[in-house]
Amino acid sequence: MKKFKIKKNDKVTVLAGKDKGKSGVVLKVLRDRDRVLVSEVNMVKKHVRATQAEPAGIIQKEVSMHISNVALICPKTSKATKIGYKFLADGLKVRVARKSGEVIDN
Repeated sequence: MKKFKIKKNDKVTVLAGKDKGKSGVVLKVLRDRDRVLVSEVNMVKKHVRATQAEPAGIIQKEVSMHISNVALICPKTSKATKIGYKFLADGLKVRVARKSGEVIDN
């Protein structure tokens, strides 16, 4: 299974595509397809058929986007940043924002 530096509940910004510049929270990371699902970004309209529980209509939902099109937002500067790793004094491995050196808690 592939490992990514971006994880669920990270605040990210979109770098490319129709929603460039928008930001949101990662809802899901799809490791097998190298994609992420970001809240309120990359919205599409879907026509749904009526069921016993819900009426028919057109709904808006998020669709996944490639992980290379998003970047983590630095907690200190609020700008897009790359992610690195660092070991703390007690031996704990943590993610670090490369621009500011700030520890990313998750």
